[in-house]
Amino acid sequence: MAKEMESNNKQSGSRPKNPMPKQKQERPGIEKKVTPRPQYEAPNYRGSGKLKDRAAIITGGDSGIGRAVAVLFAREGADIAIVHLPAEKIDAKETIAAVEAEGQTCISIAGDVTDSKFCRRAVEKAKKEFGRLDILVNNAAFQKHQKAIEDISDEQFEKTFRTNIFGYFYMAKAALKYIPEDGAIVNTGSITGFEGSKELLDYSATKGAIHAFTKSLAQSLAERKIRVNCVSPGPVWTPLNVADKDPDEVAKHGADTPMKRPGQPEEIAPAFVFFASNADSSYISGEVMTVLGGETRAG
Repeated sequence: MAKEMESNNKQSGSRPKNPMPKQKQERPGIEKKVTPRPQYEAPNYRGSGKLKDRAAIITGGDSGIGRAVAVLFAREGADIAIVHLPAEKIDAKETIAAVEAEGQTCISIAGDVTDSKFCRRAVEKAKKEFGRLDILVNNAAFQKHQKAIEDISDEQFEKTFRTNIFGYFYMAKAALKYIPEDGAIVNTGSITGFEGSKELLDYSATKGAIHAFTKSLAQSLAERKIRVNCVSPGPVWTPLNVADKDPDEVAKHGADTPMKRPGQPEEIAPAFVFFASNADSSYISGEVMTVLGGETRAG
């Protein structure tokens, strides 16, 4: 484990560029098997106690953007609960080790955010472990490319919505039982929620819904002094895409951005710190921040 983390740290000095290696995994995708490994340690990021003595729960926190967010939150002083599917246990172990290396506590909670009862149990477990819950990061996602609307089954459509927007609603509703004044909710949107995507009809629709959910919930919670914001990335190098796209498409992932490459999770995570931290964004709520590798069309 230590050698793997050291390798990732050295790798972070440069960014892998296209074409990426052709590869394919079964869903949900395991980060440990992705080549090159997604960069999440952010060796140039220096913590300053922005989240000291706070506790956060992060869905999809085992890998990808969620893992990088867990590491940076820990570097800022927060204890972390990560929520993930049972099949992602191997990735969750690495995230726990990475958070603990930052000197913070990390627990993993395996289950499916499409189940409202599980979401309530997850929140209760995090609150019991840490004695408090200050920050919710809604990040878990499901996507599946299809060439045409006729190819999207009813089952796929429902799973996409239940994971990507129902899960956000369930987690927010459960977490708000405990999130205090000056707490924060940070959602993960997508450029597809602004611009659409011809092969991600259902996924794009959920991301647009997340953007609207963010703005509406921010208005709803303003009097409770709980901020709600959203980070909406473009293409990012995570297991989600390796497990979804054909190998030829994986090799081109992110190549059409101005920076000619996909973002790395550690490049997205600081935006989540910004929105979670009252030192940075105490007067910001209801915003959707895009992180797009130089693209300027969204909004």
